[in-house]
Amino acid sequence: MIESLLVANRGEIARRIIRTAKRLGIRAIAVYSEADADLPFVAEADEAVLIGPPNPAQSYRNAEAILAAAKATGAQAIHPGYGFLSENAEFARTVESSGLIWVGPDADAITAMGDKINARNLMAAAGVPVAPGTTDPAADLDAAVTAAAGIGYPVMVKAAAGGGGMGMGVAVDEAALRTEYDKVRAFAERMFGDGSVLIERYFPRVRHVEVQILGLADGGVVALGERECSVQRRNQKLVEESPSPAVSPELRSRLLAAAVRAGEAVSYRNAGTVECLLDPETNEFFFLEMNTRLQVEHPVTEYVYGVDLVEEQLRVASGLAPTFDPDALAPSGHAIELRINAEDPKRFLPGPGVIRTWVEPTGEGVRVDSGYTEGNTVTPFYDSLLAKLIISGATRAEVLERAKAAVAAFQIEGPKNNVPFFAELLTNEEFLSGAYDTGIVSRMR
Repeated sequence: MIESLLVANRGEIARRIIRTAKRLGIRAIAVYSEADADLPFVAEADEAVLIGPPNPAQSYRNAEAILAAAKATGAQAIHPGYGFLSENAEFARTVESSGLIWVGPDADAITAMGDKINARNLMAAAGVPVAPGTTDPAADLDAAVTAAAGIGYPVMVKAAAGGGGMGMGVAVDEAALRTEYDKVRAFAERMFGDGSVLIERYFPRVRHVEVQILGLADGGVVALGERECSVQRRNQKLVEESPSPAVSPELRSRLLAAAVRAGEAVSYRNAGTVECLLDPETNEFFFLEMNTRLQVEHPVTEYVYGVDLVEEQLRVASGLAPTFDPDALAPSGHAIELRINAEDPKRFLPGPGVIRTWVEPTGEGVRVDSGYTEGNTVTPFYDSLLAKLIISGATRAEVLERAKAAVAAFQIEGPKNNVPFFAELLTNEEFLSGAYDTGIVSRMR
């Protein structure tokens, strides 16, 4: 097993990784920016290194500073968490060429799945269902118009190099396409340094379902069930649950088999997620993208499958077998995660500030993965995620009741936060029924 681990991230995911590392007797090393010096993850690590100013480009995305910290502390491995450099193939390759262990998939897999068009084509060749769309980038506006006419409106205009719900637009007709194409292309060039654009079918009513996979050290790929991620704002997730209330045993079997084929197609190792769109009317599902890292919402899978995914990541990176029997994986119970963000509960606009009060809920089936505590300052430099409220239980009904009580008990004063939104959601009949889709938040607003 790895003996020392540098966590190249911050906030709740850094705390989460550090917790498992220390349980396993692994020396946990944190890196932090000047803005994060007082956050809990810094104090909880065995060692912490200041790597730069608040700007992520000068700290958490600064590969040279992170590698220098690893060298200075004698770290054996680097875990990137999610975001920042976690899906940067060049960084992964540099880590390994520096003689360090990269806790994630290899650079070739990251590269293969990082371009949405290339990923779609790879998946289609592997027999994974993909939505109708372009197999090559739409080189210009005329090519996009021609492609959309063949696919049929409405269409989704997507940055080929995008991710995390960014770089997307919906066009209901040619006039809208002309506007969205230019907008998405400009955004993609600015944010990702790659203006390539993909055109694909848009589903007005759809569910977002994903499958957790794990590429094992022996070369096998296993699927640890699905997660429902349809409660979203601006194409970004707010709630995840497992199992999905929309997935029957027969559909689950097809979903998981397709996800395993996706992983096998790129010789995948370590944790990854195959994201799909599910048509609730026909039960057809289509490959959306593959996230080559640990997901924010991984805790719901941990509860339902009884595994510690960070431990499994470390075991794969160490060349060890998993703690579980790959042939005996089966879901048990239900879990829901609510993303507690520093944003107002109506328009979901960021609201940083000093945390004057922070009281986390407790009780059976309640877990809080938080990045902050009372007295900390939520700055505008990073993602708005404050904490993840994870609720587990024997049934979905039990989990929903526990979630209502937990949300009512979660007290945050200072920065704006979306706890009131979750109180509203947990009384919403559409959500409670389980028959919701990605439009639920817009219907609530």
